[in-house]
Amino acid sequence: MKGKILGIFSVLAALCVCLTMATADPWWNPGQSQFLALDNIMNLLSRTALYGILGIGVAFVIITSGIDLSIGSMVCLCGVLLSILLKVDYQPEQPLSVVRMTAADRTIVVTGDTQSLSAGDTIRFTGGVGSGLVLTVESAAAGRIVVREPLARDERDGRIVRILPLQAFAADTLTVTLPSTSAAANDQLQLFRRDGGVTGQKITAVQERGDQLLLTLAKDPGQRYHSQSFAVVLRRTQRCPIPLAILIVLGTASGLGLIHGLLITRLRLQPFVVTLCGLLIYRGASRWLTNDNPAGFGELQSVLGPVASGRVGLLLKGDRILFGIPIPFFLMTGLAIVATIILTRTVWGRYLLALGRNEEAARFSGINTSRVTVMAYVICAVMAAVGGMLFSLEYSSISPSSFGNSFELYAIAAAVLGGCSLRGGEGSIPGVVIGTAVMQVLNNMIMLLRIPQSLEYTIIGAVILLGVLGDELVRRTAARRRLRQSIS
Repeated sequence: MKGKILGIFSVLAALCVCLTMATADPWWNPGQSQFLALDNIMNLLSRTALYGILGIGVAFVIITSGIDLSIGSMVCLCGVLLSILLKVDYQPEQPLSVVRMTAADRTIVVTGDTQSLSAGDTIRFTGGVGSGLVLTVESAAAGRIVVREPLARDERDGRIVRILPLQAFAADTLTVTLPSTSAAANDQLQLFRRDGGVTGQKITAVQERGDQLLLTLAKDPGQRYHSQSFAVVLRRTQRCPIPLAILIVLGTASGLGLIHGLLITRLRLQPFVVTLCGLLIYRGASRWLTNDNPAGFGELQSVLGPVASGRVGLLLKGDRILFGIPIPFFLMTGLAIVATIILTRTVWGRYLLALGRNEEAARFSGINTSRVTVMAYVICAVMAAVGGMLFSLEYSSISPSSFGNSFELYAIAAAVLGGCSLRGGEGSIPGVVIGTAVMQVLNNMIMLLRIPQSLEYTIIGAVILLGVLGDELVRRTAARRRLRQSIS
């Protein structure tokens, strides 16, 4: 195994040297190489870290002589789940749903409690054809509201929200004065005009003064909204706390990995078939959950984004990081160390290698091969979830129809290049990390040398083929050597 690691490291070093010379101008001056540009090196480290996490996970499955084709779709599903769980909504308190709006008698029939409304209150209608109407209540009782203004047409859908008159606006402090209502920092304040204008600003501070509420806004809403405007406070609600959302995503991935393992060990289904079905199911589930629309993290992107795209600065120029180690690289390194210890220093790791070499012999020796296999698929799924969350935070926007496509190819190729035999029983986590780096350098070569992007998968396929051929040659050479030694 050490020979395989040394071999793939030699390939990586040779690729780096060749690419340095090929992108230097002139070729003998590495200082002018595009490949050695600090931004390019940081990007390579980031790509290696993210794909390396996926490669480490799939290595455990390959060592059992299995395969997991669902990694890319798992990445997409976990990214989508995280964005859904962390979705932030801004909604007014106690909105009333419109059942029917009748223009003839200026009445609005609603569902909900209308006791909070009284004559003279101002309301806003949204959601129907006449969305944006600012109306004055003439009377309200028993789910029926009569307004003073004439209505242009009948409506059957929409929502009614009570809005408050803007009493004062201090431009120097960006402070809005409203009648007493409930509000908190980080809520939003929407301002409306009767002419249909609307704007929203974040509330940064709240202060009560008698029967008035003073709200400090993040930005100036503009001269048009400084007077003769109405406002409504939109309360901020986040579906799930960040730690709990991460635990739910990891738990979901663990459950799916468990299902993979049980289908393979209990029902004796082929890993190829099980994970191929997973690839299709998880991709379809991601598209259904988002209604095939892009998903993102909104305002939480600024909070969580640095976890995936941040860097620990090593070379600084003022506040600017000229060169730094990406944060995911530290995470991958930690996971690689833990995975190496598990694989080489624990009984379970030895069981895993024994299972891959000969499952029947491992079973007869007392190893619970089913449990070992199931755990390998669970680990693979969890690592895909970790990678999926990091990828989604780095990209900030998830297109469920394409996000994560072919990630399993990069992960499997990295594992094979790093010394994991597709027959099982062999594998090295450091080798997988180096194999991932080789794949990313090859991808970088396509970009820097302006090789047509359409050849990307051709190169990946050729690399996997060469890795398998190399593994087969090594196996045959070792077999012949053992045969000669036995004869002599």
